[in-house]
Order: sequence, then structure tokens, then C-alpha cells
Amino acid sequence: MNQDLQEPMAEIMPHIITAMSYLLQRVSETNDHLSQKQSISGFHGITKPSISIRSYLERIFKYANCSHSCYIVAYIYLDRFIKKQPFLLFNSFSVHRFIITSVLLSAKFMDDLCYNNGYYAQVGGISKEEMNMLELDFLFGIGFQLNVTVSTFNNYCSFLHREMVRLTNMNSLSVEPSLSFRSSFETKPVMNTLEEDSLITHHNKKQLAAA
Repeated sequence: MNQDLQEPMAEIMPHIITAMSYLLQRVSETNDHLSQKQSISGFHGITKPSISIRSYLERIFKYANCSHSCYIVAYIYLDRFIKKQPFLLFNSFSVHRFIITSVLLSAKFMDDLCYNNGYYAQVGGISKEEMNMLELDFLFGIGFQLNVTVSTFNNYCSFLHREMVRLTNMNSLSVEPSLSFRSSFETKPVMNTLEEDSLITHHNKKQLAAA
């Protein structure tokens, strides 16, 4: 991504992080109260982390130094995981591990240079061995489907932008209206166009973008 695009994205990304954290928080809290049987996996901790989802994402954003696109792709990976593993629900005991793992994988897939698993483990507050295990579990969980079409990418950008604007209206966040979130990403076709866009299917099934 060139410098002209990085500058406006640097200003708007904190608000996108806020939108992502709000959506993930809503899903995890909803799943906390479900009475249906939930499968337990390596992503589930014994206790709930003391750090909030928003603070956790902000910590990753501060220290991971990955490209801005990685956070959109990480969100897509999380949505894919939910679709493919409907019994492994995100909740307050697992969502943090899902987040750090999805960002790790998106950085490896999207960026030419990225930090290793040991560094991401430190950022995420887990051991390197656990980070390695979660990476494999996540890859198998999404069937190693890391590729994302430009169409799918742009649709998720639009969705997160709408959520950002809605939260701005709710919380009076200061976001410059001249910044075009979607167009900034559309100028960088980092993914091929062979894959079908399944965004609408995901959202109709009330997953990460569910109301």
C-alpha cells in the first residue's frame, strides 16, 4: 500500500478496530448466554481474560505492525471459522485467542514481512507453544482457505465502514467524513478473484455481522 493510502488509513483504523471489537463483543456475550451445548477447543481458556476485546485489539494494532488490510482479512477468517465450525462458538473464554490467531495468519498471508509466532504469542499473552497449536487448529478449522477475493474483501470493508459510521453516530466519535475507507482498500487488489463471494450468506446466517 503506498504512502498516500497509508496516511488516511492510519487515521481511520482506530475506529475500524472499535467497530470490530464491538461486533466481536456482541457475538461473544450472546454466546455466553446460550443454553445449547458448546464444544470446547484449544481456544477456550479456563478463565475469562481480564483485558477487554477492544483493549486487546488495540494492543495487537499497536505492537503487531502488520498492514491495515490484515485486520479486515482477519475478520473474514473469523467469519469463515464460524461458518465451518458452528459448534465452536466465540465466547468470552475463547474470543481473544481467536483474534490473535486470525491476525497472525492474515499477516503471514498478506504481508511480505511479519513477526514470528513467538512475538505474536508475547503480544497475545500466551506461550509460543500455544500460539503454534492455535495456528494449526485455526487452519484446519477453516480448511486452509486463506485466499480472499477482492469482491469479498471490499464487501467486508463496506460492512465494517457502515458499522463504524453507526457507532460514530451512537458514541459521537470524531471521524472525518472525507476519508473513504472502502476506496482506500479497493486501490490495492491484493487477492485474486477466483473465489465466490459468500459475505451475504454469512450475514444471513447471523454470524459475525449478525444484528
